[in-house]
Amino acid sequence: MLSFFKVNDPFRLIGVAIYLILLAIVMLGFFSFPLTEPQLIYMVLGERLSDGFFLYQDIIDDTGPLSAGFFTFIDFLFGRNQFAYELIGRMLVLFQIIYWNTVLIRYRVFEENTYLPAIIMAALFHLSFDMAALSPALLGSTFLVLAIGQLFSQTVLQKETSESTLLIGIYGGIATGFHLNFGIFLPYMIFMGIAISGFSIRQLLLSLIGFFLPILLVMMFYFWNNGLTEAFQIWPLIFTYEKYNYQSLVIWAVLGAFPLLLALVGYFYSAVLRGSTINQQKQRQMIILWMIFSLAEFFLIKRQATYQLLIFIPGLTFLITQFFLNTSKSVIGKLAFLILLFGLPIAGWWFWQQELKSESTYFVRSKAEYQINPGEKIMVMSKDSSPYLENPLGGPFLNYNLTKAFLESEKTLEQKAKIFQNLTTQKPQVVIDPSGMFKNLLNELPALKSLYTETQPGVFRLK
Repeated sequence: MLSFFKVNDPFRLIGVAIYLILLAIVMLGFFSFPLTEPQLIYMVLGERLSDGFFLYQDIIDDTGPLSAGFFTFIDFLFGRNQFAYELIGRMLVLFQIIYWNTVLIRYRVFEENTYLPAIIMAALFHLSFDMAALSPALLGSTFLVLAIGQLFSQTVLQKETSESTLLIGIYGGIATGFHLNFGIFLPYMIFMGIAISGFSIRQLLLSLIGFFLPILLVMMFYFWNNGLTEAFQIWPLIFTYEKYNYQSLVIWAVLGAFPLLLALVGYFYSAVLRGSTINQQKQRQMIILWMIFSLAEFFLIKRQATYQLLIFIPGLTFLITQFFLNTSKSVIGKLAFLILLFGLPIAGWWFWQQELKSESTYFVRSKAEYQINPGEKIMVMSKDSSPYLENPLGGPFLNYNLTKAFLESEKTLEQKAKIFQNLTTQKPQVVIDPSGMFKNLLNELPALKSLYTETQPGVFRLK
């Protein structure tokens, strides 16, 4: 099987597609997982934005503005359809695989043209069940792959090209618009442009203009909808509020130990044992530095879940391919390839099955803890978003930890008036408040007390 994908034949992509389809059938048809907390939040957000509300201005959440718009479009087409999120996610995965393999061939990254990166990348996307599902990280990483592909083009071009340097910035800016954590691409782009690619001042400025152009367009959108002030209030809090620790870093290390080992050996083969052209040395440096810069995301992410590891997949694919190209004829290489293709998805599936049985907080389960009629518009002031399974959002507060940081911060009279306006305009029919945050807000804004009554401990209902 290793030799099958090693051949330089585009029809090998059919084998990659079959591999993805089989895994999708097995994981979605026979061993599916329930909704995760982040997935439910994305669906609820798209549903609420479809009602004509605006992110940051009317809804407090940390989802990237471009992702929020995309989830709104998905809600318009499919509503709350988990299968649609899975299907669209896998289409993006297939696109990334084809594009990245094409880049590696076009710019002569390896000594031989091969389709091994495609099948390796497909396997890495199944390190965890949530990595192939639609998320802001997957949407943003798609454009990061496009940006890194343009950076690779700089290693072989013999003259300045305005188009390529501009696209590097534009793709990086769009990725940041989808997933705000991907703003780490900006310092990476500056460092790579100067230290590795030898950007001139003109090229660097062009890339910076490209990066900030999508962000300025987003800001212009909020300005025309009178929401730029609210966006500026929320954006700094996105990087400082308390994170959701769905999984520990130890779990990530256990799941990624085998691919990381192959990547380290692959780097040793390519950097020490085999000769490289100057262009290949630059490309390897780009990948290693990207992996190092990506570690900074650990300090930025607020939903600590395995799908955040998507940012490492292109780099791991590059390094693991080096391993298999140098060990393809040995028993070790063939065995490692089979473990990567089949053992990795099985191990990931088995791990998450155990987490599901242990009632991990990452998964959403329907509970009958509160007396709420299905379809009533609610607002949950808690980390447990399970009430949204049967009910739509009816108020401005969606992200609990971000809301907590927002309400506890010092607010001007104008900001307090905006909170009051949002609550009186949207009027959630039921507010679930086990933490007492909403009760404190009622004491802070006494005019709201006439609208709600506490029907059971921690539950407020609109009069």
